[in-house]
Amino acid sequence: MAQTTTSDIAAHERTYRGFLTLLKWGTGTVVVVLCLMGLFMVRG
Repeated sequence: MAQTTTSDIAAHERTYRGFLTLLKWGTGTVVVVLCLMGLFMVRG
């Protein structure tokens, strides 16, 4: 079994934080787009 080093763990944590940031912004973008679609498509 491979051993993990401190630098491997640090790289993993950076990657995971980046993934969570992307997930947060992506989800927020989808929510905004859906709200705008609901606002303009129902009125139009």
